[in-house]
Amino acid sequence: MNRRDFIKTNSIAGLGALILPTSVFSGTLFAKKVNVGLIAVGLRGQVHLNELLRRDDVEVTAIADPEPRMVEMALKLFEKHGKPKPKVYADGDYDYKKLLKRKDVDAVIISSPWEWHHTQTIESMRAGKIVGLEVCGAINLQECWDYVDVSEETKIPIFMMENVCYRRDIMAVFNMVRKGKFGEIVHGQGGYQHDLRNVLFNDGVHPYGHGVEFGDKGFSEAAWRTNHYVKRNGELYPTHGVGPIATMMDVNRGNRITHLTSMASKQAGLTHYIKKNGGENHPNAKVDFKQGDIVQTMLKCENGETILLTHDTSLQRPYNLGFRVQGTEGIWQDIGSGGFDQGFIYFEEEMDHSHQWANSKEYMEKYDHPLWKKHEDKAAGAGHGGMDYFLIHDFIECIKDNKEFPFDVYDLATWYAVTPLSEKSIEGNGASQEMPDFTRGKYKNRKPLFGFDYYK
Repeated sequence: MNRRDFIKTNSIAGLGALILPTSVFSGTLFAKKVNVGLIAVGLRGQVHLNELLRRDDVEVTAIADPEPRMVEMALKLFEKHGKPKPKVYADGDYDYKKLLKRKDVDAVIISSPWEWHHTQTIESMRAGKIVGLEVCGAINLQECWDYVDVSEETKIPIFMMENVCYRRDIMAVFNMVRKGKFGEIVHGQGGYQHDLRNVLFNDGVHPYGHGVEFGDKGFSEAAWRTNHYVKRNGELYPTHGVGPIATMMDVNRGNRITHLTSMASKQAGLTHYIKKNGGENHPNAKVDFKQGDIVQTMLKCENGETILLTHDTSLQRPYNLGFRVQGTEGIWQDIGSGGFDQGFIYFEEEMDHSHQWANSKEYMEKYDHPLWKKHEDKAAGAGHGGMDYFLIHDFIECIKDNKEFPFDVYDLATWYAVTPLSEKSIEGNGASQEMPDFTRGKYKNRKPLFGFDYYK
């Protein structure tokens, strides 16, 4: 039985089916095309747009963004791919509401600044639009409950768009975990260890990496993201780290995160950067940034595993998300940016108790995930080393096949909740915070879906 027949059979049987608006696919099981609208077409939104425009089974019918420069850049992508231009909604911050009223929009991808995620997602679900929501962390815990409650009320699904879960080396490790190579999983690590100073301070004029402006004078993410560093102190970007580890520990699918504790270092990196590039007397050198340079958060799971997240974006450093997977039979550590040869691995029995690391390349190639083997050519040239191809591919294919998303509203709420809980823990000098069960007990019987078809 091929994959499509397998999906069709199980969808008819009611297993893992999306509950879609009746108008979306005219009652058919599979759609020839999915009509997509984009809310926010900044630099991240344009990556999604580029992937959508590469596909023959998608029509991007509308885009919304109040920034003329970003709209112009987005429209050039339609020209590049020879696709008809969409309806544009660019008349202020709230013009996206008109996009949500369109009948030729089945699903939306939201890539707006973090503070807009909640409002735009809730409104999209109430308008009957399937939602693909970009990553970040919630502003507060109530937002997470709102995502769950409204999704359950409207029966509109949300796809948590965490692309790092699709990174090739991580999917190979995931494959090894599923095949029992690491034995019983005990601990995992990950995070966002990425020098963002040239993103947080970017006026769109100075050479990349030399600007010191943000807020009203900032370009792209510097216009809004940096303000979170001024006002907040916590694990601001948890999903890159927790998402891949959660898939390996079956979080929300037989397991769950029960509580966390978080601590933050002092802030020095951003101020140092401003003084170095803008001078001691630059007004931004006197800004009191609340966000600690290094934030570490420890999560505990019901089944006994621990997860350590590290947020490190304000100091000089090479990019490395710092993944580690450790079980009773082996350990893997990420030391680079995702290449098969950029990690260390150790299996005690196979390596004759040598206590010496081996380069992970041999194992990565042997356990390369079937999804990557099948779609390697199509993923070539896609954003973030191919990860974004798989992200959009799953989003569209699940809609077409009436199949449940691999990362759903319960995953989104749990991963997003790490941020407000970490802030509260830091305020309490590392006080433990309870993680709500957003599934309301359903996690006990929910089955893993990510990579599911390949482990039948």
